[in-house]
Parts: sequence; C-alpha cells; structure tokens
Amino acid sequence: MKIVGIALFVLFLVLYYLFWSFSAPKSDVKVLKKISGSSVTPVLTYKNFKGFKYRKLSIIKDTTLPTLVFVHGTIGSSIDFVKYMKDSVLLSKANMISYDRIGYNYQDKNSVQESIAFERDMLRSILQDYNPNKTILVGYSYGGPIALAIQQKIRKVILLAPAVYSEIEPMPWSLNLYKWKFTRWLVPPIWQEASREKLSHKQDLQLFENNWKSTPNNIVSIHGTNDWIVPFKNSLFLKEQFPENQFELISIPDAGHGFIWSKFDTIKKHLIQQLD
Repeated sequence: MKIVGIALFVLFLVLYYLFWSFSAPKSDVKVLKKISGSSVTPVLTYKNFKGFKYRKLSIIKDTTLPTLVFVHGTIGSSIDFVKYMKDSVLLSKANMISYDRIGYNYQDKNSVQESIAFERDMLRSILQDYNPNKTILVGYSYGGPIALAIQQKIRKVILLAPAVYSEIEPMPWSLNLYKWKFTRWLVPPIWQEASREKLSHKQDLQLFENNWKSTPNNIVSIHGTNDWIVPFKNSLFLKEQFPENQFELISIPDAGHGFIWSKFDTIKKHLIQQLD
C-alpha cells in the first residue's frame, strides 16, 4: 500500500506539472515556433492600452482583403487560432489579427479586468487601425460578448459558442478550488485568472444582455449542440433578439465547446463562406 501510495502521489505530481505547463501562456519564442511553417509569417508585436501591455499577432499582406480579428475566450490566448492563421486558403482570402487579452499574456503582471466594457474598449483601440468595412470580428466563448459589445459598424461579427446569457451561465464545482483559500494555491496562476473572470462574468453579462440587439452589425453565431461549458441556449437566446435578416444561427451537431479545434475543417468552411 505504501508503494502504491507513493506511485500515485508521483503520478499526481507529474500530471499536475504537465497540466500547469501545458496551459500556461507561451513565451514569444514558443509562439513563433507554433506559427512557423506558414506561407506567411505573422508579425509579433507588443501594444499598450491604458497602461496595459499586451501581445498581438498580425498578418496584413493585402489591404484590399477583409481582416479577421480573433478574440479568445477564458482560458485562452492569441495562439488559440494559430491553425486558422496558418491555413493557406484562409490566408489567400483574408488578413488576420489575434491578441492576448489582459491577464493572459506571457508572464503578465496584470490580472484580468473582469469587465466586458474594458475588453470592448481595448478591442476598439485595436480596430481603429483597420478599415471597418473590411473588418470581421470572430469572438470565441467569452470573446463572443466582447465582439458583440462593439457598437461601431463593421463588415460582420462571427460568434463561436458565445457566452452571452447570464441565466444559463454554468458555474462548475471546480471553481471552488479557487474560491477556497486553503486550496487556491493548487490552482495554476493562469487558471486563477480564468476563475476570477468566470466568477464575475454572470453579473457582468447582465449589464449587456438586454442590449445585444442594439448592434448595427450582421451576426453569425456558430455553436455546438453538445456544448455544456457554454450551452447552445446562448445562441438560441440571441436568435430571439434579432430579426432574421440580421442574425444567422449555424448549429454544429454533437460538437462540444472545443469545436474550434476538433471541428477545424467545419469552422474553416463557415469562415470561408462568410468571406466570399
């Protein structure tokens, strides 16, 4: 029993280390390695917004093309969309931007801001460098309400499993590991940031969800029907807010929340349709 106990403890430490290192934000060197091999290499830069420093990946090769601006979720980073940014077909049809939200940058000294309004304003500062008539926002998960909160007229807003409805916001038991002070130290730093943002998201959504319909933009929401992290009902809620000519719902049967990776070809196909 003693040997089994020691073996299980060592196994736990190994798995915990792998979980910690796998989910931690990546250094610039590792990010550049991730995006290497593409026909067009993204430019990695650091920008500032209200005193906050953040990392941004940009592929701007032809200003006559539309620009896809990706907004990641919680937990997430700019490299969540690296497969899309390396795809030759998408590269032939669009410029692309992806960035790390505050609290999710490599060795970020700042915490998440727990504010859709802050994230919206930061996104606005990024968009001001691009032609709004050629800009398409792609917001995934928590990035969905950030993209939807943009009230300025752009070409289109594409939502991927958007967390936009407070009444059905799941609060998993694992959040207690962060809420309880005696177990918080077990939670990796980046997951502490994600937990903080998750815990405040439900209340923050209530400031916006009754006004989603005030956006002047055409909306496409793509959602997996088996998503339990951000339930499909989020997109059904949005569908009720908009007239048919402004909102399109695309359901992905049997897909879960990680469909931007597991259903890459399907999501890519729908992005191409929106670009054509």
